[in-house]
Amino acid sequence: MRFSEEFETRFAEMVTHYPTRRSALVPLLLYAQDETGIVTDEVIAEFARRLDITELEIRNVITYYSMLTTKPRGKYHIQICTNIACMLHGGVELLEHCENKLGIRSRRGPTPDGLFSVEEGECLGGCSWGPSVLVNYQYHENMTPELMDKVLDDYRKKEKQ
Repeated sequence: MRFSEEFETRFAEMVTHYPTRRSALVPLLLYAQDETGIVTDEVIAEFARRLDITELEIRNVITYYSMLTTKPRGKYHIQICTNIACMLHGGVELLEHCENKLGIRSRRGPTPDGLFSVEEGECLGGCSWGPSVLVNYQYHENMTPELMDKVLDDYRKKEKQ
């Protein structure tokens, strides 16, 4: 498995921050996913070798954290909080609106153009400002269907530039 030079530099530096190499697994998986789009079997095998842990241990971590995936996502992955505080402010309706607007269902893959994917997210930590939405690493709060449409349009415009 070959990663970019930037990733290799980051990897070498990251493992020095932890008492054991294994402790760097989650941030390293995130960096790898940012570079490759998903955590592939090849990435898992390479990390198992480099960190001296089993592939099963890595898969257990991947399935625990919702921000890690082995399935294709859109370039812009949308997580919509539907936990109690966000649910009471329209989180479920916002998720349904987004699914209908994009023509896809939660956790079922990206839009045909590969631009968007959507999923119901666990608490995003914005309970006082719900419903909360996370698009990749960009946080949005107090979302409404109208604001969600604007966010989607803004990402589409960004692609055309």
